[in-house]
Amino acid sequence: MSKEYRFENGTSADDFSNVSKVGAQVQYDMESSNKSLESKDAYSNDTKEKKKSGFFREFIDGFREFEMEELDPNLTELEKAQAIAARSPLQKSLKNRHIRMIAIGGAVGTGLFIGAGKALKNGGPASLLICYFIVGTMIFSTVQALAELVVAFPVAGGFLQLNSKFVSPLWGFCMAWNYAMQWVIVLPIELVAASITVRYWNEEINSAAWVVIFYAFIVFINIFGAKGYGEAEFFFSLIKVLAVIGFIIFGIVINCGGGPDGHYIGGKYWHDPGAFNYGFKGFCSVFVTAAFSLAGTELVGLTAAEAVSPRKTIPSATKQVFWRITLFYMVSLTIVGLLVPSNDDRLLSSTSNSQSASPFVIAIKRAGVSGLPSVMNVVILLALISVGNAGVFVCSRTLSSLGDQGFAPKILSYVDRNGRPAVSMLVTFIVGLLCFLAATPKEEVIFNWLMALSGLSSVFTWGTICLSHIRFRQALKHHNKTIEELSFVSMTGVWGSVWGVILNVLILMAEFWVCLFPQGNGGKADAYSFFQNYLNVFFILFVLAIYLAIKRFKVTWLIPVSEIDIVTGRRYVDVEILKQEVAEEKEFIASKPWYYRIYKFWC
Repeated sequence: MSKEYRFENGTSADDFSNVSKVGAQVQYDMESSNKSLESKDAYSNDTKEKKKSGFFREFIDGFREFEMEELDPNLTELEKAQAIAARSPLQKSLKNRHIRMIAIGGAVGTGLFIGAGKALKNGGPASLLICYFIVGTMIFSTVQALAELVVAFPVAGGFLQLNSKFVSPLWGFCMAWNYAMQWVIVLPIELVAASITVRYWNEEINSAAWVVIFYAFIVFINIFGAKGYGEAEFFFSLIKVLAVIGFIIFGIVINCGGGPDGHYIGGKYWHDPGAFNYGFKGFCSVFVTAAFSLAGTELVGLTAAEAVSPRKTIPSATKQVFWRITLFYMVSLTIVGLLVPSNDDRLLSSTSNSQSASPFVIAIKRAGVSGLPSVMNVVILLALISVGNAGVFVCSRTLSSLGDQGFAPKILSYVDRNGRPAVSMLVTFIVGLLCFLAATPKEEVIFNWLMALSGLSSVFTWGTICLSHIRFRQALKHHNKTIEELSFVSMTGVWGSVWGVILNVLILMAEFWVCLFPQGNGGKADAYSFFQNYLNVFFILFVLAIYLAIKRFKVTWLIPVSEIDIVTGRRYVDVEILKQEVAEEKEFIASKPWYYRIYKFWC
């Protein structure tokens, strides 16, 4: 007797034809899964044969296109995109340790090590903690919603594909290009910042020389695809985690009088110059900076299609965000606020002198400890290279998703035999050549405007993830399904996503006010400041206009809940076996000591 398999929503494989044409396509894909496995075995044998002909031949053949079966020509463009994403040939090589470490330290970079200095200067230590805590609650809710979505739908492109599925293709188009713009300029910007950071030790060597070295290093890492990215980020994140923990311990010792001068600091700088700077406007500016500092937290959502076991690794990884916010941001920023007064002139340093503007480096220098500033500067350098490496991974997957959805030239969806989005990676590296602008005297002006194109990108991304989660839950309810049928359920629920949408709207409003009437401008409007910081909104409107023109204004602004497809791309499981596994896991955890249960709840 054959076993009956079902999707997590309870839909039987035999019921696909009654659901949608896409369901029929996916059913066909499942029926041909054995053939696919046979073809993969054949390819494996073929690869072994090629090894005999030499490494170079094998290396070249690895870039040939991965051959996929034809899609049903009767499918619509959106249905084809969803079917392609559901059976993506991307390499599934990211292990649990990779994703855990990416979740913990993947987004710990310049936003924390350097951006915190600007926030401290603008708002004071109290604003720093309050704003990061508020934004942190939103981030945690967002990644929990993201985990629920990508575990249920571990498709290529992650939440970028789900925007089109749960909101509308129009908004999916805007957000996909918005996210691509955010990350396409990350590589050149981070490489330039890394080359500038090296000036801390040697200002005689031209920055372009260091850019070449860092560029070649990142290209080398990404030749190995997702595995190369995962191993590199594991190493980078481990270094950053150890550095932050070490700084926290160092800061506690120095604050308590354990420094060379033996002076007890305590909460001195909270009284003089004070806990808050520049009133409510200063508070709002820190509110915005906190959002920018936590950009990239959603990276784990793009790893689902390349994870070995999304159901187990993604939920566990998203829980690590709690520790990242609590330990790396809240505790370390508390130490920074205790060791560095908000009126320290070095906090005014521009991004071109990032090595001296870092409040972490300033704190060590103020303590009078020699040698450690160089160590912290090495960590900042590694953080910049890490973010640049992440930029290649994210941008290439985003561009590939654009090609899959028909939002960009089809060639961008090219995936080679080793599971790498080769063409999208090439495009990312070509744009990365902008890093050689480091040799021009106007580098800071140019890159400030490049950054302006993606300044608010993360805010829109987070808000859209929360909105997609809300729409997904509405669709489940409409189809009389319950969350008990899901492999993972968001710890913050649908109300966490509601909070996420509201807070992101408030951040946009705060940014509008701060940018139009910046501090130190006598309450007058500043058009230059406004457009430089709010340019991303105009970019989204521009992309929106392009889509409307292409579709001749015949678009769906919001997909009705009754028409949301909760079948295509859904993880194919035996629901009864899944429930049994979950029950066994809960029973095993319940049998353990209380500290182990607490650990598993948060990890």
